[in-house]
Amino acid sequence: MGVLNVTPDSFSDGGQHQTSQEAVDHALRMVDEGACIIDIGGESTRPGADRIDSDQQIARTIPVIKQLREQSQVLISIDTTRSSVAEAALDAGANIINDVSAGCEDDQMFNLAANRGCGLILMHRLASPQHDSYSDQYNADPIYDDVVQSVCKFLSKRCEAAKGAGVESESLVIDPGLGFGKSVEQCYELIKRMDKIQTLGFPVLCAVSRKSFIGAVTGKSVPADRVIGSAAVSVMHYQTGVRLFRVHDVAANCEALAVASAVYGPVKTD
Repeated sequence: MGVLNVTPDSFSDGGQHQTSQEAVDHALRMVDEGACIIDIGGESTRPGADRIDSDQQIARTIPVIKQLREQSQVLISIDTTRSSVAEAALDAGANIINDVSAGCEDDQMFNLAANRGCGLILMHRLASPQHDSYSDQYNADPIYDDVVQSVCKFLSKRCEAAKGAGVESESLVIDPGLGFGKSVEQCYELIKRMDKIQTLGFPVLCAVSRKSFIGAVTGKSVPADRVIGSAAVSVMHYQTGVRLFRVHDVAANCEALAVASAVYGPVKTD
């Protein structure tokens, strides 16, 4: 899953795609490098980011989705917590909703996903972006009795709520939200115990690319310099059975995962 943020303020690639054509060109490069899904977002979810209204998200993302769909059959996900944005994206050719609030911000999101039969990614977070901090910048660690158990309990409840609204189980993917409401140590505890999250029975998305908890241990303060550390986590997740990876650096991660696949085997289809 190649990351394509059409925002001025995303933590790593904000402002890099000034026009729709530049964004589409980058998406097509990621497809050439091996991306099977392009994840398009019009609102930054980095800690401290300002909220963007639905109309502005639509204005940023829909032209890109339409142009990309005209040029490629790659799967497209819309990164939003607003059902109106998701609906416009699906109408424009998107296939998947990637909701970092797991449907908590907009109670129409699950109904939309059920009615449209699209994919739905549900992520755990402790707080919305304007009330969060980077993993390495907390004055005090976020409070969990057990971060892994808490994440599992939340995601299980949100999946049940989605299914209760009519979303098919086969449409659901879960994301433990590494870097969202977790300290550096809590992020690595989740990575270490990813097998526990796998027991929920849904495909798991690895979304760690260039995040601050990687820089905290590698000493890389610039997000774009965290490629190697990000790929290392992708390989660790692959060992546990994860097969979905949201990344900025598609080619590097594809190479790392090709080696992991040679050692640990391809995804099972039975």
